[in-house]
Amino acid sequence: VELASRLSFFLWSSIPDQTLMDLAVAGKLRQAGVLAAQVRRMIADERANALVNNFVGQWLQLRNLEAKVQPDLLMFPDFDDNIRKSFRRETELFFGYILRENRSALELLSADYTFVNERLARHYGIPGVYGTRFRQVKLTDPNRRGLLGQGSVLALTSVATRTSPVYRGKFVLATFLNTPPPPPLPNVPALEEAAKGAKTAPKTVRETLELHRSSPVCASCHRIIDPPGFALENFNSVGQWREKTENGAAIDAAGVLADGTKVNGPVALRSAILSRPKAFMTVLT
Repeated sequence: VELASRLSFFLWSSIPDQTLMDLAVAGKLRQAGVLAAQVRRMIADERANALVNNFVGQWLQLRNLEAKVQPDLLMFPDFDDNIRKSFRRETELFFGYILRENRSALELLSADYTFVNERLARHYGIPGVYGTRFRQVKLTDPNRRGLLGQGSVLALTSVATRTSPVYRGKFVLATFLNTPPPPPLPNVPALEEAAKGAKTAPKTVRETLELHRSSPVCASCHRIIDPPGFALENFNSVGQWREKTENGAAIDAAGVLADGTKVNGPVALRSAILSRPKAFMTVLT
């Protein structure tokens, strides 16, 4: 009975149903094949949406979407609450599909499909999708594959007016590789403070970070944090692909990860993470 309760609260966030309880009371739940069959039955049930929503809400921090994703509407006038809610819906449907279809967990990073409606497809630049219903679509752009190409993750790791390679880098290291960077040292100046003493104003976030990293104290952490974030710089702060920054400067997405792997863009970053599948599977588990 305790096993049935734990299983039900894990998968459904609720009490066991009659079928599960009858098996538990009869002492059959641990018999060969019975537990696995019940898990499959329960995951197929719509009540398992609770597991999907709660899990991605915690692991990917989707619970913070409404509070943290507040782009500057002068810079992103097309962004609204419909897009914000669509970001969450896309990721929940994506995770739920991989779970229910029993696909490889590595597809969370490598899948060449996602789930969009017309509004979100237009936001991403995906043609041929019409209507409000979310449906599975094939991705032709390899940069958009998996969680690294989804607006929920990209918007959560940005600020109102710009991207944040620091937030994105920290997110990738902690969420996908289980190697969170150390917390910042006390009295470290804000990123914008570094730009005030520069002879010429930096044109990109990367140039601002280079000034910030001129201090050896700052550089020791940022050389680990920043490269994964730089690799995602082609995505703006609301998850749209771009070739140049808002002020017209060319984007430099190159960097070297802590293990010496060179990355340049989302495809290379994804390959680097997938080259250590045990690390990703461990943090997911």
